Amino acid sequence: MLLSNLLDFDSIRIGVSARTKRGLLNQLGLDAAQRLGVDPEAVQKCLAERERLGSTGFGNGVAIPHGKLAALKTVFVMVAKLAEPIDFKAIDDVPVDIVFLLLSPTDAGAEHLKALAAVSRVVRNAATLEKLRGARSRDAFAAVLMEADERDAA
Repeated sequence: MLLSNLLDFDSIRIGVSARTKRGLLNQLGLDAAQRLGVDPEAVQKCLAERERLGSTGFGNGVAIPHGKLAALKTVFVMVAKLAEPIDFKAIDDVPVDIVFLLLSPTDAGAEHLKALAAVSRVVRNAATLEKLRGARSRDAFAAVLMEADERDAA
């Protein structure tokens, strides 16, 4: 599974401002709900419930908040590059500046895990992360993700 097959390229956000993890998740949850046409409270609730289980701060300044919603038919991924890193209680205590939000239908067990794996493959590559952090526009950010997918597909 390739990230480019899952990512809603119109939902790439560059220069997102947030002061707290909670504020960021609320903001991204609202954006995702609008894109998907679902209840914003349901999105925010599923993200908050997942964070209560443990931080989705992946490490190296990346977070992958995720959850499942009954209202969805397919996996949805959006990404945000923050204007300034924030504390996300990440596993390595590094503040987060890149966030991949992943939402799946409640019955998408294997697909949800494959989507998480696709995101983690991309963000584990230090060179890709450096390029993502250097991207100044949505198009530049998308180009880096497409390049990473091509590398992973080879």
